[in-house]
Amino acid sequence: MSEDSGVGTGTVLLSFLAGAAVGVGAALLFAPKTGEEMRGQIRDLTDDAVGKIKDYASDAQTRIRSSYEEGRDKVMEKKSIISSAIEAGKEAMEREKEKQKVM
Repeated sequence: MSEDSGVGTGTVLLSFLAGAAVGVGAALLFAPKTGEEMRGQIRDLTDDAVGKIKDYASDAQTRIRSSYEEGRDKVMEKKSIISSAIEAGKEAMEREKEKQKVM
């Protein structure tokens, strides 16, 4: 899941959303509107930004959970394979010991 640049897609998206929110907020502050209109627009934009950030966080959490579960399953699979190999090795060693006792 790591990328060559070292910056994840999520980080870029979050940075873009934060920059857009700051830009819109600055534009609203410099726009010729009444204080009440401006506060209403800022509130609406803030609510929208918070909603998008919550959606992004939820999506990220789902992806992290999925990756964790996939990783855990792979580790358990490899653990089972290694345990079987160790057991087979022990059995082979016991058979060889028995052969040596007979000779």
